Amino acid sequence: MTEARVHRRQFLRSAAAGAAAVAFPAPLLSQGLGPPVVVIGGGFGGASCARALRRADPRLAVTLVETNAVYTALPHSSAAIAGLAELTHQQFSYDGIKRAGVNVAISAATAIDPQKRTVTLAGGARLDYERLVVSPGIDFRPGAIQGYDEAAVNVMPPAWNDGAQIALLRRQLEAMEDGGAVVISSPVNPARCPPAPYERASLIAHYLKSNKPRSKVIVLDAKEGFTMQKLFEAAWAELYPGLIEWVGLSNGGALTAVDAATQTLSTDFDKYKAAVANVIPPQIAGRVAELAGTADRTGWCPVDPVTFESKLQRNIHVIGDAAIAGAMPRSASAAHSQGAICAAAIAALLAGRTPAEPALVSSCYSLIAPDYAIAQRGTYRPVDGQYAEADGGAVISPLNAPRAMRKDEARQAEAWYRTITGEVFG
Repeated sequence: MTEARVHRRQFLRSAAAGAAAVAFPAPLLSQGLGPPVVVIGGGFGGASCARALRRADPRLAVTLVETNAVYTALPHSSAAIAGLAELTHQQFSYDGIKRAGVNVAISAATAIDPQKRTVTLAGGARLDYERLVVSPGIDFRPGAIQGYDEAAVNVMPPAWNDGAQIALLRRQLEAMEDGGAVVISSPVNPARCPPAPYERASLIAHYLKSNKPRSKVIVLDAKEGFTMQKLFEAAWAELYPGLIEWVGLSNGGALTAVDAATQTLSTDFDKYKAAVANVIPPQIAGRVAELAGTADRTGWCPVDPVTFESKLQRNIHVIGDAAIAGAMPRSASAAHSQGAICAAAIAALLAGRTPAEPALVSSCYSLIAPDYAIAQRGTYRPVDGQYAEADGGAVISPLNAPRAMRKDEARQAEAWYRTITGEVFG
C-alpha cells in the first residue's frame, strides 16, 4: 500500500469522525446575513447547489444536510468493484463544502413542513428556510422483486448508492470459484445512470478474463434495449467474446423473484444460479422526496425546468436523479449542472429577478476496459415545460472508431472524474 493511499484512508476516517462530532455546529442556524436556504442531500446535485448558492449570493445562509459524513460516488465505482481502483477513489468528505462557507449538518432529515418552511433533523434541531432544495437521489421500489428483502440485499447487493455494498460486491468477486456465473439485473427506466449496469458488466468481465477465465457475466434486463447498446456489444465481441450474455425483456430478462439462500434469480422464463448476484431493483425518488411531498404517483418529482421548483410544493426545488424534466439525463454530470442552474434561479428569485433561461449539459463516460471507453454528451434546453435535446442532439462515440480513440476517451473519463469531484467536493 502506498504512503499516499494510507494518508487518504486516514483522512477519510478523520473526516468521518470530525463530521460526526460537529453534526450541529454553533453557526448552523445563523451563518450569513441573507435569507436561509437549506439543501438536503450531499451528492453531485446537492453539494454542487450548496456551493453555487454561496457563489451566487455570499449573503445567503446556506446549510447542507447530509446523512453520511463521507460520500461514496457511483461514477467509476465499477472500477473499484473490478479491482482497478481502491474504494477510497470514490470517497469524499465535506471539508471542501465547509471551506466554501456552507454550514454542513451530518444528520438525517426526519420531517419537512412546507407551510412553516422548516426542516427537522434527527437530533431534534429545526432549520428554517426561505427556499429548500432537495436532492433525494434514488431509492428502490418496495416489493418490485419477490423475495428481495433486507436479508437478500446483504447477499445480493445492488451496490448502487452504498459504499459498503460496493466493497461487499468486490469481496464476493474475489472469493467466487472460477467457473461460476456473475448475474446482474438491470431495471426498467427511469433509473439512475442507465448505462452503468453495462459498464459494470464490462469491467467485471475484465476482472474475470484476467482472474477467473472459466466464469461469465449474465445481464438480465427488464428492457428491450439499452443506451449505447451497439457500442457496448461491439466492445464485448472484441474484448470479451463469450464472457457476457445479455438477456433482454422479450427473452425473459425481467427479474421477478430471488432466493438469497440458494443464490437463484428467477424470471418468467427461466432460473439462474449465481455465484455472485448484483441485483439492481426498479427505482423511485429517494425518501426525502416523500418527506417534502414532491413525488407524484410515478414515484418521481415533476419540476419546472427553468428553476427546478417542484410542481407540487412551492418554494421547494428538486434536483438530481429524482427530478422529472423530459429528456434530461440521470447522471452525475447532469446533476452537477442542475445544481448550478437551481442555485442561480434561487438567487434571482430571492432578489426579485426573473431567472435566466438555462442550458443543461451532460457528459456520460462508460469504461469498458482500463484503456477503452465510450461516451455520450449532450446539451438540453427547456421546451414547452420539459428539457429537450438541443444543439444537434446527443453526441455519441462513433461505432467504428479506432482503438486510439477508445483509449483517449478512457483518459478523458478519468480526467472528467477528477474534474467534477474536485469542483464539487474539493
